[in-house]
Amino acid sequence: MAFKSIFTVVTDAALAKSTIDHAAVVAQGSDAHLDVVCFGVDRTQTGYYYAGANAMVLQETLSRANKDASGLAASAREQLEKTECRWAVEDGVAQLADIGRHVSARARFSDLVVLPKPYGANSGVELEPVLEGALFEGQVPVLVVPEDVEPPTQPRRVVIGWNESAESLRAVRAALPLLIDAEAVHVVVIDPPQHGPNRSDPGGLLSQYLARHGVKAEIDVLSKTLPRVADVMQRHVRDVNADMVVMGAYGHSRFREAILGGATRNMLEQTEVATFMAH
Repeated sequence: MAFKSIFTVVTDAALAKSTIDHAAVVAQGSDAHLDVVCFGVDRTQTGYYYAGANAMVLQETLSRANKDASGLAASAREQLEKTECRWAVEDGVAQLADIGRHVSARARFSDLVVLPKPYGANSGVELEPVLEGALFEGQVPVLVVPEDVEPPTQPRRVVIGWNESAESLRAVRAALPLLIDAEAVHVVVIDPPQHGPNRSDPGGLLSQYLARHGVKAEIDVLSKTLPRVADVMQRHVRDVNADMVVMGAYGHSRFREAILGGATRNMLEQTEVATFMAH
């Protein structure tokens, strides 16, 4: 199924231009409709505001969030008027603790969500719950694009991170429209299990599944020669000159990955190419 409804979220003026540019490129490449929601983030909830604040101060923060949302929406409309894609822009206010719910309510009726990297020097704390809202509650695949990277509307070389999990298989299925026309698809298996039904042919069943869809796939079995799985993946992405990664997201709980780290968080922190994810 082709992507016909693309969705993105803008919360930060510093990232607004690149986020909308990336989403517009993807929408134009897929002949899709682009929906943009611009949120002003209200941070008055516990942990982001001091106790005892009076109603006037709370109203001031709400007014500021409304002003931020209106400004982001006006800039988005001005930017999108210069593109050739079909689009719509909406604005609103969301509290930081509740922004994921607002995102998921809109994202669940989209085919793909395009978002910036949630981690980095220029990334606000709201970007992580925005991503998680789309992935978990919205149940929509997400294309995470670094700020200085042009998203591939038709990737040439793709790396699939394969660990036989439900999340990684869901990501592969969702990415099929992009995988079918790619020049080369590398199914990367890192330290495959020595026991189990697929021990003698790691990635074989996935390769067969992809081949039946016309995907030119090959299996790359790698050893974990670096401290983290994400490090091995990133090195292989550079070795094969891939322009997109496809992987499952959050095989462990979000709390565990936030505290102890995990492949999803590590990949998002250091990715240098567009990363297609599904949960």
